[in-house]
Amino acid sequence: GLKVNMMAELPSNVFLAEEFLEYFDGFSIGSNDLTQLTLGLDRDSGLVAQYFDERNPAVMKGLETLIKAAKAKGKYVGICGQGPSDHPDLAKWLMEQGI
Repeated sequence: GLKVNMMAELPSNVFLAEEFLEYFDGFSIGSNDLTQLTLGLDRDSGLVAQYFDERNPAVMKGLETLIKAAKAKGKYVGICGQGPSDHPDLAKWLMEQGI
C-alpha cells in the first residue's frame, strides 16, 4: 500500500519524533533545513555561512534521535540534503546508523 513519510526538518520534529511516527510510515530527514534551524543560522548569509555544518554536535544529536526513533518502530528513515555529499565522514556515520 501507499506509504506516507514525513519530512523531518524542524527541531520540533526531533523533540516529538516518537509522536509523529504514530501517524507516519517514516522520516525523510531534510538535513539542510534541520541544520539551519537547529543552529539558528541562515546558510545563505555570507556573515555566518562558514558556521553551517551538519556535523555540529547539536545537529548530529537530532539526526541520531530521528534515526533511533524510526528504527525502534521498524519504520523507514532516509536523508535529503547536501551534508553527506559535502562531508564523507557524515556519510559514513549515516551508513553506520543504518541509512
